[in-house]
Amino acid sequence: MYKYRINENDQAKAEKFQKGRIDAFSDIEKQLVDVVKTIRQAKIETIAYYRDNPKHFAIVYGTDLIQDYLNDIKILLTPDKDE
Repeated sequence: MYKYRINENDQAKAEKFQKGRIDAFSDIEKQLVDVVKTIRQAKIETIAYYRDNPKHFAIVYGTDLIQDYLNDIKILLTPDKDE
């Protein structure tokens, strides 16, 4: 085992670092709220497009890619059970 003492300067750096990491979650939550609003608007626009173009197969928004990204985020936030 290593013996290492944390001096006050290192402690202050650690506290600042940890605060930044924790505050990042608040920023992410705010962004997710904005994403929900954007998704709702995209859904409304997609419904309107398909009503106006009932025989079209156009992809108005890339929902498959959005779902893939959301799944990746879930994976990033799931603790690894092997550790």
